[in-house]
Amino acid sequence: MKKILGLDLGTSSIGWALVNEAENEGEKSEIIKLGVRVNPLTVDELLNFEKGKSITTNADRTLKRSMRRNLQRYKLRRENLISILKDNNLITHESILTENGNRTTFETYRLRAKAATEEITLEQFARVLLMINKKRGYKSSRKAKGSEEGTLIDGMEVAKILYNEHLTPGQYCLQQIKNGKKYLPDFYRSDLQQEFDKIFEKQMTFYPELLTKDLQRELRGKKRDAVWAICSKSFKEKGFELVGIKRQGNSAEQKLENFVWRDKGLSEKLDLEQLVVVLQQINIQVNSSSGYLGSISDRSKELFFNQIAKSDGSTRAQTVGEYQMAILKNNPNASLRNMVFYRQDYLDEFNTIWEKQAEYHKELTEELKREIRDVVIFYQRPLKSQKSLISFCEFESRKVEITVDGKKKIRTIGSRVIPRSSPLFQEFKIWQILNNIEVYGKGRKNRKQQEPSLLNISEDPLKNSGKRKLYQEEKELLAAELTIIKELKKADVLKLLFDNHKELDMNFNSIQGNSTQAALFDAYKQIIELSGHEVDYEKKSANEIIKAVEEIFSGLGFNTDILYFNSDKPLDEQPMYKLWHLLYSFEGDSSKTGNENLINKIKELYGFDRESAKILANVTFQDDYGSLSARAIYKILPRMKQGEDYATACAYIYNKHSKNSLTKEELEKKVYKDKLEILPKNSLRNPVVEKILNQMINVINSIIDNYGKPDEIRIELARELKKSAKEREELTKSIAETTKLHEQYKSILSKPPFNLQYISHNDIVRYKLYEELKENGYKTLYSNTYISPTTVFSGDFDVEHIIPQSRLFDDSFSNKTLELKSINIEKGNKTAYDFIKEKYGETGSENCLDVYLIRIEDLRKKGVISKTKYNKLKMQEKDIPDGFINRDLANSQYIAKYAKTMLGELVKFVVSTTGSITDRLREDWQLVDVMKELNWEKYKSLGLTEEITNGEGQRIRKIKNWTKRNDHRHHAMDALTVAFTKRQYIQYLNNLNARRVSDYQGISNAEKEEHDNFSIAAEDVILNTRDVLGIEKKYLYRDDKNKLRFKPPIPLDEFRAEAKHQLENTLISIKAKNKVTTKNINITKKKGGVNKKEQLTPRGQLHNETVYGSHKEYVVKEETVSAKFNSEKIALVANPEYRKALAERLQQFGNDPKKAFTGSNALSKKPIWLNELHTKQVPEKVKTVSFETIYTIRKEVSPDLKVDKVVDKKIRQKLETRLKGFEGDAKKAFSSLEENPIWLNEEKGISIKRVTITGVNNVESLHEKRDKYGNYVLDKNGNRQPVDFVSTSNNHHVAIYRDAEGNLQENVVSFFEAVNRRNLGLPVIDKNYKSGDGWKFLFSMKQNEYFVFPNEKTGFNPNEIDLLNPDNYSLISPNLFRVQKMATKDYTLRHHLETNVETNNQLKGITWIRTGLNGLLNIVKVRINHLGQIVSVGEY
Repeated sequence: MKKILGLDLGTSSIGWALVNEAENEGEKSEIIKLGVRVNPLTVDELLNFEKGKSITTNADRTLKRSMRRNLQRYKLRRENLISILKDNNLITHESILTENGNRTTFETYRLRAKAATEEITLEQFARVLLMINKKRGYKSSRKAKGSEEGTLIDGMEVAKILYNEHLTPGQYCLQQIKNGKKYLPDFYRSDLQQEFDKIFEKQMTFYPELLTKDLQRELRGKKRDAVWAICSKSFKEKGFELVGIKRQGNSAEQKLENFVWRDKGLSEKLDLEQLVVVLQQINIQVNSSSGYLGSISDRSKELFFNQIAKSDGSTRAQTVGEYQMAILKNNPNASLRNMVFYRQDYLDEFNTIWEKQAEYHKELTEELKREIRDVVIFYQRPLKSQKSLISFCEFESRKVEITVDGKKKIRTIGSRVIPRSSPLFQEFKIWQILNNIEVYGKGRKNRKQQEPSLLNISEDPLKNSGKRKLYQEEKELLAAELTIIKELKKADVLKLLFDNHKELDMNFNSIQGNSTQAALFDAYKQIIELSGHEVDYEKKSANEIIKAVEEIFSGLGFNTDILYFNSDKPLDEQPMYKLWHLLYSFEGDSSKTGNENLINKIKELYGFDRESAKILANVTFQDDYGSLSARAIYKILPRMKQGEDYATACAYIYNKHSKNSLTKEELEKKVYKDKLEILPKNSLRNPVVEKILNQMINVINSIIDNYGKPDEIRIELARELKKSAKEREELTKSIAETTKLHEQYKSILSKPPFNLQYISHNDIVRYKLYEELKENGYKTLYSNTYISPTTVFSGDFDVEHIIPQSRLFDDSFSNKTLELKSINIEKGNKTAYDFIKEKYGETGSENCLDVYLIRIEDLRKKGVISKTKYNKLKMQEKDIPDGFINRDLANSQYIAKYAKTMLGELVKFVVSTTGSITDRLREDWQLVDVMKELNWEKYKSLGLTEEITNGEGQRIRKIKNWTKRNDHRHHAMDALTVAFTKRQYIQYLNNLNARRVSDYQGISNAEKEEHDNFSIAAEDVILNTRDVLGIEKKYLYRDDKNKLRFKPPIPLDEFRAEAKHQLENTLISIKAKNKVTTKNINITKKKGGVNKKEQLTPRGQLHNETVYGSHKEYVVKEETVSAKFNSEKIALVANPEYRKALAERLQQFGNDPKKAFTGSNALSKKPIWLNELHTKQVPEKVKTVSFETIYTIRKEVSPDLKVDKVVDKKIRQKLETRLKGFEGDAKKAFSSLEENPIWLNEEKGISIKRVTITGVNNVESLHEKRDKYGNYVLDKNGNRQPVDFVSTSNNHHVAIYRDAEGNLQENVVSFFEAVNRRNLGLPVIDKNYKSGDGWKFLFSMKQNEYFVFPNEKTGFNPNEIDLLNPDNYSLISPNLFRVQKMATKDYTLRHHLETNVETNNQLKGITWIRTGLNGLLNIVKVRINHLGQIVSVGEY
């Protein structure tokens, strides 16, 4: 007997099953225990993981922490600056360093502008320095260039030419092209926009009706396609239609023509279509230089051209302060918030101001200038080295034990991995791929091999439709070609190597080349064009390109050694490697563009002129790392270049092909762990994966503690866990699109002419195949038989496999079509091509092969069928690759590989399976409907079940709006199937293509073929036919329909009964959120050692991110007179007559509002009359007026703005008017506010961009109000005033008490308050709360904690049974609920089995409970461990 642990590992759950599997005669397999552990991820964690996003809650916190650090650094700079100014007597302690008094809003701006030309006082000068210290400008890192931020433009020389010669960018480019120049420079955005406006405005004189100012504004900065679309729509409305110009000539000629039109458009009339092309071309250049960085470049250019006269008659560039003050003079309401300049522009301003003020103040010495400028304001430390974060090479590293602070720790030492962009790694990557390429098909020998080779002695397998790896000569030829290009497509590879490339295929769609050299050679091409030369990369081989570039570089005097790299020579001696390292490692300097020093270094080392060096300096490389060190690659690469694959080379050098691989001897001697160790925090690059794996470790360790260590572990990984980030992102998009389409299909199929009641997945597939035949007149592809809508779901037509699954085990959509059942039976085991050729002949008949081929060719051209399906429809039996298996090797991905590695440390055998295999076994063992059977009675009693007839006339029982995934136990069911999945089952299902079925005549393919496209773990072997038949004989049987089924591990009826019994006794374990804080030790460096500080870190979000302000206003409410109407409340009643009468009634009952206004004295029963005739009385509801604090927030005016929440009445009215003007369409009304402002005061240019809206009521204050000098601002009573309010909406727990009168009471505690209690050393749950008033603590309720409820219908009472006894779990399960959410006297709980959190009122009390305090009577709190066992009862 072998103890097996089956695991179904998902992103938020772990299903497990422990079984004993029979090995010998006389033994009987048995189920020991099933369970499910739920590990709830946050919504953001789950969505980001499924979408493949790298950002996590940790990354978000890091971003916020970075912002706080930047603020702290600014404050430190400010303190240091003030200290230096005081020490040098520029200011005193009494100096006022801010605007003070009325009409001083822009005083410091005025002083800053004035300081560049006139004298100001030292105190005023200090204020200017403090202002410059606030914003120091953009210091470029040359690696910051990106498409979203735009491009830094260093085009001052070109801008000067445009300015002096009165040229536009288009005219300058035209001159350059006519002078033989092919490389065109970048332009400032402002110059391009000026050209755009000049051309548009000139053409407006020719087309006044079509070209308007509004159209000009709308087109400015739009992308190429948008320009055409906007113009087309606008012109069409006015009677002119754009049809598009059919351009003549090649791309170079068209490029020249574009610039000719741009030049012509400044003075002459253009055709409208020519004009649109011109506007498109200008906007393409505008967009490449736009964005954040493009704006910075533009402003710097403006400073240069806004020349200011100096006293000596010379001129200088305008300073930042002068520029900003000019804007404020023109428009006092202009925003300077995001007006960023280069760091160098601020430095220039600092120097200009200092030099001018030094003329008047002797205190301003050069020494003081250097201290303030270089040590305080503009100092920026170099970035810390991140080398410690780089991984160690798996081959050239080892672990050593060291002692730190008396504790023994394991540390890794050795070589670290190299950057992927390293020329050495790039060559290694290419050879790794080359040695794995396989070519298959029939063909002649490689035309490139002119000399005889030893390999020519044997017959080339390609001649006989076989497959082979590349010969050494082919690899070397391909390696040479990949040296300087980024990628080669499959077709290009085959064309390069073979004459008959169209008849061949290979196992790679594309081959990655040397991306580093490709980037450099792209730059070399630009340099060559700049010099007036030309090299056509498209029509030359790699060797020819290198020789051509070498010839031109040599003539220009540039270093040509940088063109070559030799991995056999030392790296540091090679100019190409040095150039790569220089470009890769350079982080930037203090110049405007951040690479001035780099440009000079390139000029000095390699002989380039400045313009060429600038092009090279802009080259950037991928910044990630490979998996090996340079040292390891040096050892492995020579053997790979001799033709050995990576694993073989590693095995020769290191006696293993990876750090986890073991030889047979090592495997036998391996010592396995007794338990798994928890992964250290942040030990994996994805915290979500870390969380999943740690939960798996906890479950396995608990199983070992309770049931002993398993002999073998079998694991199935969820689809998303096996995929990379990119694959998960694509999968999420695909699922979303498919789900949307399937909903549309369901809607169609439920209506005439189909009228389907129960629509299955197979129905949707059948409908999609039916629609695929629309272009063929809804006729089948083989027999050309018409399918009517009424027969498509009848038994007359089969879903037919184009290539039989016995030949190519492929159940994908691309291998299916609809065909007559009789034709499908007749087709048997043939391919579609062979069947049609045999049945209808090659020519002559209506359905002959020639007609068939034309038919499918037409469908392919129209895009109706995919290329894959088209190829299968044309495939002959002899074309099916021998031994072909369509495998899913995704489980070699990071997550799956890591999980298997961990489990391999615990047990000798770890077998991985996949969902498709589990589905097949679950069907064969009749476990598919078990979950439905377990839930049937519960839903049937509520009338939520139905019986329907499917398309084949079968009666199907169905629970409405329910799937097995609504029940957490389906994970345990899958784990049970996985636990009994033998390795032989996996091998068999993945080798079905080895079979050649020939004895199924007369049976439809749809009935006889096996289903699903199974996959196999990489280590499993391909079996021969004898092995397959041997497994079939031992482990499979034929059912009453002659279909092959896997034998169940236990007799079928017993197996199903025991599985149901185990599931009925399964309690779901869920990770509760109990921790409030964790203890951390903060370590900071100091001279001679470190500082250690212990602190508590919250384990969650203390409050919502939004920070609210506050103001007080009168609030009118209509309230019912009740027990809360004490004397203070009555004083708020608006009507004085009502107020007086209520006060008298209260006084009559001794100021007890409960006696005065409730019970028999309620106003509805005992009115308060206001006159003797009893004709006038106090109403039951009265208006109250109170002066309350309202918490507010500033919000951008956008389509999602709720106008009714705007506080200012006047602004609210303007927004409502705007909304009405757009017929209530907020998207149109509140979009494009820059182009179409909402004016508050149009005359003064004040528009509404942001508004104050009301926020929340429940808040906590973060700070207390201070003035601009840092002093507390006190209210009229001398108290500090709270400010910066936040919502602490997430509650940590609710504590439940019984008061002195026996009633239940509560105390809701937010997470914010819980953390405060922990920091103060108080217990988080206050069990003595109001104990002085006779309150007694009962229990607390936290999210995901479990409670057992009594059930009046069944008579179940949790206080009358032993909750710790596992035999009672089946009784407990229907009444076990977990806390979902909680608020004041409002608690929502979910049944422990439920995955669905939707609120369905029909299921209230069954799958969810919502109750108040009274609903908590007689409930019992229980604690459930990782294995679903109740381990304690009551508060814990």
